Amino acid sequence: VQLQASGGGVVQPGDSLRLSCEVSGGTPHLFSIGWFRQAPGKEREGVSCISRSDGSTWYTEDVKGRFTTSRDDDENTVYLQMTNLKPEDTAIYYCAAQLWVCNWDERDYSSWGQGTLVTVSS
Repeated sequence: VQLQASGGGVVQPGDSLRLSCEVSGGTPHLFSIGWFRQAPGKEREGVSCISRSDGSTWYTEDVKGRFTTSRDDDENTVYLQMTNLKPEDTAIYYCAAQLWVCNWDERDYSSWGQGTLVTVSS
């Protein structure tokens, strides 16, 4: 499976942005799709995940209540809707796929998109 993330940009604090992860070589519901991010000078960290099959979603505490992940199997796309963005959300955002349950261990994700940059600044 191949992934391509897009939708990043420069926004102001409090703004919203929607990232897309286009999935090719398989439909999204066959995989657990995670969103990760890497801020400048920091390690990459998990942000959200949507589980294969039942589509249950998971979020880290930093983004819970502000970010929502969803998928559209007809469009072969997984989305990350981000609201009330903060400067600390500035990072390169990656989507990744794995065949098992959602978790935050990058080693379990076998396919990665190229990343899309989100900058939150006034």
